[in-house]
Amino acid sequence: MVTGAATAVVKERPDDGLSAPPRKERNGGGRGEGGVLNVFSHGVLVIWGLLVTMPLLWAVVSSFKDDAEIFGSPWGLPSVLHFDNWARAWDKANMGQYFLNSLIVVGGSLIGTMLLGSMAAYVLARFDFPGNRFLYFLFVGGMGFPVILALVPLFFVMKNMTLLDTYHGLILVYIAYSLPFTVFFLSGFFRTLPTSVAEAALIDGASHTRTFFQVMLPMARPGLISVGIFNFLGQWNQYLLPTVLNVGDPNKKMLTQGLVALAVSQGYKGDWSGLFAGLTIAMLPVLAAYIIFQRQVVAGLTAGALK
Repeated sequence: MVTGAATAVVKERPDDGLSAPPRKERNGGGRGEGGVLNVFSHGVLVIWGLLVTMPLLWAVVSSFKDDAEIFGSPWGLPSVLHFDNWARAWDKANMGQYFLNSLIVVGGSLIGTMLLGSMAAYVLARFDFPGNRFLYFLFVGGMGFPVILALVPLFFVMKNMTLLDTYHGLILVYIAYSLPFTVFFLSGFFRTLPTSVAEAALIDGASHTRTFFQVMLPMARPGLISVGIFNFLGQWNQYLLPTVLNVGDPNKKMLTQGLVALAVSQGYKGDWSGLFAGLTIAMLPVLAAYIIFQRQVVAGLTAGALK
């Protein structure tokens, strides 16, 4: 009888007016709010994507038009693909030489930056020694130092060392310019790697150098690719440093300097199709690098948060 009464009470409770609303309704309201938020966020992302990609597509399409089509139908497709615009920009505007110069300087500086930056970041992240934090914050402080303040003394230092208008001089400056961000990024990434793996390698007889290059560096591959892409973008698009340090030999100019010279010459020649072709040539390596390593960049940025 007691059990039956208790059962009756339990059955009658949901029927009174004081009971809480069903859980299903609350979840449905949450899903509705989340759906509105998702629609809004996706709409903002779509608008942002259009704002970024449309100028790039417009520049690429304009590089295959002639000057009359660029001004007559700027938003239309080219009636005929003018590949001679690319050949004219590559040869007559000397974009081929500028492209090769940028490739040599950025390639050498990127290798040096990643090698020196990863070694410094690994030592600062995994070893305790007097002055560790001081050196770390010294690199961090270098990120906030404006490069424009160092241009005049940097010019005279490079001049006294006979490094002006040279590939290796500009490579050294690019490495020094990119090291603070590289050390800051990779030191945080190396801290997320498991210490037990390095300890096991040391117990097996591996030296610190072998442990770094054969064990820890392959594990840090996502972070290396991410910071490498950012360094490549910054060094490839660098204009201020080569403008100050490459002042004598016109054949040693970088691609950004060539684009500016080509844009200035349009006031006299009006070769706008060649200008768009040169601009597209300068954009292609950056776009190709990001498209190829897109997943690695995202993985490197999120690896620290996931661990």
